[in-house]
Amino acid sequence: MATVAERLGAAPDARLLILNCADLGFCHAATTGVYDALRDGIATSASLVVPAPWAREAASRFRGDDVGVRLTLNAEHDLYRWGPITQAPSLLDGDGGFPRTVTDVWDHADLDEVRRECRAQLERAVLWGFDISHLDAHMDALLLRPEFFDIYLELAVDFGLPLRLPDESVEPNVGFPIRKLAAEEGVLFADRSATIPTRGGRATLLELLGTLEPGVTEITLHPSVDSDELRAASDDWESRVADHSLLVGDREVAALLNTVGAVRIGYRPLRDAMRHPIRP
Repeated sequence: MATVAERLGAAPDARLLILNCADLGFCHAATTGVYDALRDGIATSASLVVPAPWAREAASRFRGDDVGVRLTLNAEHDLYRWGPITQAPSLLDGDGGFPRTVTDVWDHADLDEVRRECRAQLERAVLWGFDISHLDAHMDALLLRPEFFDIYLELAVDFGLPLRLPDESVEPNVGFPIRKLAAEEGVLFADRSATIPTRGGRATLLELLGTLEPGVTEITLHPSVDSDELRAASDDWESRVADHSLLVGDREVAALLNTVGAVRIGYRPLRDAMRHPIRP
């Protein structure tokens, strides 16, 4: 079977790298940081949080960038809240927003309401003008339980979109073969994936780039510019600002990409390969 890189028309030893920016639309500072990273930095893709308060503003600034939808069933911040865009009582906690924890979603969510909500988030992004490149799952809520993963995979098949999936090394902790199930449905995903941690992010990114292997690797960051709004909304604001610096203006990171021969791509080539496979 052809590798993902070969499906994209690349050589088997090519090092293809997706630098994905999570949380587009999370707040104004995040939207600014993500678009900075895509247009003036080294990022290649982003994931939109449709129910977040600033998502519509993010849509107004869209210029054809490689943007997917970060399907969202949680609002994890204590004071910064958002909720479902459909009528979904089982997806509400006591103060009217999405549940703060993934466990709360798993324990109380009605699967039909989850399916309608996720589909509505995708359809709203299309209505706003986004050319959706991939699907992501906020806080992995749709990834770690089979009944929720079925919805995630169903939407990928219905919309012809690649998925952001956890790395193969952590799949044993999931308890079921998510990557195998996706591959059997013809859904594409990166060979390897990683998320930059809130502490030691720069060292982690440099290590990942320095050991980049052939194939498709996806690395996710959360870039934001500094602002009072961001500091009030998120406890991890410092790491978000640091991620922005890594993607915009860090010369060592940019130089290392050239040294290891990384070819930066977005998710759109994976999407196009799913929809229009190259025939022998």
